[in-house]
Amino acid sequence: MTEKKHIKAAVGAVVFRGQEVLLVKRGRAPLKGHWSIPGGKIEFGEGARAAVKREVREETGIEIDVIGLIDVFESLPEKDGDGHYLMVDYVARHLSGEPVASDDAEEAEFVPFPEALSRLAWDQTRTALQQARLAMRRAEDRSKASGDDGHL
Repeated sequence: MTEKKHIKAAVGAVVFRGQEVLLVKRGRAPLKGHWSIPGGKIEFGEGARAAVKREVREETGIEIDVIGLIDVFESLPEKDGDGHYLMVDYVARHLSGEPVASDDAEEAEFVPFPEALSRLAWDQTRTALQQARLAMRRAEDRSKASGDDGHL
């Protein structure tokens, strides 16, 4: 009998510190050795926002404020053995800490937005970064206009 395969739910965060974006160099498959945004699998019983805060903290030591949802992306298996992932990506603001690679990240650092775009290995992550920058600008504009906390 063939084992039934399942979709894996994951989260990611585009974390801004001013005009810089937090990136990690992946230490595990998929895309081992490539730059990406911090994130990982959602644990059973864990909310997506809690998962993204945990994943960013585990991979980088950074504490974040989740501003809002960017989008949901999908990674389909291209060859036997690849996973099928549904990724919920959020835009977030840096609260505290300096990036220190840990868990499954080989490196972690804040880089200028244009450099972040050029380092990324996956087109959908570049799309998430561009959408996150627009979402962050909208949140900041609303915050300035209304005096609220800027959450989406």
